[in-house]
Amino acid sequence: MTRMVFCKKYQQELEGLAQPPYPGPKGVEIFDTVSAKAWQEWQRHQTMLINEKHLNMMDPESRKYLSTQMDHFFAGEEYDKADGYIPKKDG
Repeated sequence: MTRMVFCKKYQQELEGLAQPPYPGPKGVEIFDTVSAKAWQEWQRHQTMLINEKHLNMMDPESRKYLSTQMDHFFAGEEYDKADGYIPKKDG
């Protein structure tokens, strides 16, 4: 049976993650409140931010920045976009 969660990004019951994406309390919070769909969208967005902003994931400030942006993303708040990114048009 599929595990369902009330996704804080989409404000509805959606399929949840199979396991916490991080160790510790932050991973448990995401596991309990973020859908698999929202997590996949965040993963794509995170990759764009890392590449566009040339973030070094060994740098604690870069990791802190991404964590803050992730919190904004899931909360439906304003979050940074990748500069110059133009999504493909359907069709």
